[in-house]
Amino acid sequence: MINRWESLPLVKSGTSQEFSIRIWILALLLLLCATTSLEAQQQPNSAPSWKFAVSGDSRNCGDIVMPAIAQGVRRDGASFYWHLGDYRAIYTFDEDYLHTHPGSTISDYFANAWPDFIQHQLKPFGDLPVFLEMGNHEVVPPMTRGQYIAQFVDWLNQPVLQRQRLADNPNDHVLKTYYHWIERGVDFISMDNASAEEFDAGQMAWFQGVLASDAKSSSVRSVVLGMHAALPDGLSAGHSMNDSAQEQKSGRNVYAQLVAFRRSTGKNVYVLASHSHFVMNNIYATACHASDGVLPGWIVGSAGAARARLPQDHAPATVAMTDVYGYLLATVTPEGSMTFEFKEVKEADVPATVVSEFSHQQVNWCFTQNKVSDTPAGAVCPTDRTATTH
Repeated sequence: MINRWESLPLVKSGTSQEFSIRIWILALLLLLCATTSLEAQQQPNSAPSWKFAVSGDSRNCGDIVMPAIAQGVRRDGASFYWHLGDYRAIYTFDEDYLHTHPGSTISDYFANAWPDFIQHQLKPFGDLPVFLEMGNHEVVPPMTRGQYIAQFVDWLNQPVLQRQRLADNPNDHVLKTYYHWIERGVDFISMDNASAEEFDAGQMAWFQGVLASDAKSSSVRSVVLGMHAALPDGLSAGHSMNDSAQEQKSGRNVYAQLVAFRRSTGKNVYVLASHSHFVMNNIYATACHASDGVLPGWIVGSAGAARARLPQDHAPATVAMTDVYGYLLATVTPEGSMTFEFKEVKEADVPATVVSEFSHQQVNWCFTQNKVSDTPAGAVCPTDRTATTH
């Protein structure tokens, strides 16, 4: 720069005129730098959009379907996959398991069901992060929460979850079946409603604390709640947290807290679940929520379980399908808003190695015959509206 200034025409070196021009150029450069810095500050959301994938209920045929899901999730560039629970049937043999373990005893099955899930359903994701939610089939006897934590400790205590738990409370060294983590301005909250006594008092206090922290944080722009069974009073209420008194009460409480959070902060809220074996959006667009607000909600129980019938009244859902497998692909904008697209996987998408292991006949059975006639009931709204706010 000095040499360039000294080459300016009509300026003699060492004169006051040269000094003034140098000061003028320096001021101009500082002004340009300040303008660039201000523009950068005014564009905090210049980061690109990103994606994650989610689905649940991979019993029955998950060993065949999940590798196809993993293949699609990786191809779509998702940052992680979130499994919303029910890995193996437990109350009976999974059809895919029987095919590769003929003559297996029930004792053998209990010992091998979860390792089988890890080998056939999680391993295909490779190095892509996977987050696990607990489903009701994970506590079908003889399975327990303690056994679940012992089996899946590597997923429950993966570094991002451990860091978040200790950031919330440096003295919290106890693994739980519920957790959360914050990624790129989104708080992903994973809750455990796998059994009739949930959400218990401890989990409710934890959830309230997480939500309060998110309300104060300028860096958190969205909250995504994921769980196995949907919150009460939705389109699929007959197979949701309406199924027990405690789940109904605590689930309505969580719903009310999320509505209040959205109203008071203006931040985005999304609610994801599986449990019902079909795909449906707008699941909280029922008369029960006409006064307190409809949260964006999805059911995506489409990872391999026997496909059920849709609820009779699902008119509010713009996406409603069954007898399909696949996953929900979420695209997150820099501002934290999300769009969701169901990505179906078909029989032709099953990797050749999986077809070789299970046979064409078994794969075809899973795609054409793995279905049941169960039809969940619709919402029955509470008569006491105070039940949703306390």
